[in-house]
Amino acid sequence: MSFFKKLSTLTAAVSMAAIMAAGAADAKNFKIAVGDGAGGTQEALGKAFIAALEENTDHTATLFLNGQLGSEQDTVNEAAIGTLDFSILAINNVTPFSPTVGTLTLPYMILSLEDAEKLTQGPVGEELVANTIRDSGVRIIGWAYSGFRVLTNSKHPVKSVADLSDLVIRTPKNEIMIATYQSWGVNPTPMAWSETFAGLQTKVVDGQDNPYITNYAMKFDEVQTYITNLRYLFSIEPLIVSEAVFQDMSADDQAAVLAAGQAATQFSAQYLRDQESTIKTELQSRGMEIVDPENNEEEFITLATEAVWPKFYDSVGGIDKVNAALAEIGRDPVK
Repeated sequence: MSFFKKLSTLTAAVSMAAIMAAGAADAKNFKIAVGDGAGGTQEALGKAFIAALEENTDHTATLFLNGQLGSEQDTVNEAAIGTLDFSILAINNVTPFSPTVGTLTLPYMILSLEDAEKLTQGPVGEELVANTIRDSGVRIIGWAYSGFRVLTNSKHPVKSVADLSDLVIRTPKNEIMIATYQSWGVNPTPMAWSETFAGLQTKVVDGQDNPYITNYAMKFDEVQTYITNLRYLFSIEPLIVSEAVFQDMSADDQAAVLAAGQAATQFSAQYLRDQESTIKTELQSRGMEIVDPENNEEEFITLATEAVWPKFYDSVGGIDKVNAALAEIGRDPVK
């Protein structure tokens, strides 16, 4: 081989090595904050997102479970200023930053997983995503579906509103959820998620509400005995990305991140369908007693919808927005 051919070959090899090194240098390991522990819907969504991201980009991501990177609301602030890449959190912790998202947390708005899918993945969801970018500097790119927030407590079975009277109930720091319990005659105790297990363990609070999968992931069966199948709030947990981080990505990476979020969303819906019944049975095997509210929850429904919905029409964007959501899931409008 001539000197010039050798030089040409060496130059090509060096150039290829430089290109590969540049690609490796550009590859990122994103941080994803996760409020819940292992075994929950949030972790499942995060793992599905990472798998899809790795399949189509050079990037990867790491999950930080159990609020290691701060409270769920703190992670919204961190993402807004670009110091955190992604977070998976309960939707009620997004609402303080973008109030129109509260449409999805009105009591008894969502009555099934199918309702949740239609609202988050249709025109209503698209508008809420745009509002969240505008209001809080974060972008919702995926949705975890965790199921209804059933009520747990350590004292006695709860079948009626009257059964709540002697219980101290923990809620998130969310106005709609607080107002819902107040409509049932309870003055709830707002408490950070990171403090909830200890609060239940030390009897500072008697009970709380979360989906079966979350109760399982957080091992609440160790400090709670009774479950009531309340269906007032279907827990939706968005995957958010810092808008600053998103805008700093290439167009191809942005498309890959959005596609990974959509793939993770589809995975989450199937995960709930596959896992919830098994987890419910597992909690019963660990000693938890499950009861249904009296009269198909009629008393709970009437008190909450009549007292809470009108109070929050303005904050969620007006009664027309509420009726648009109801129309999306085939229900009659309110007046």
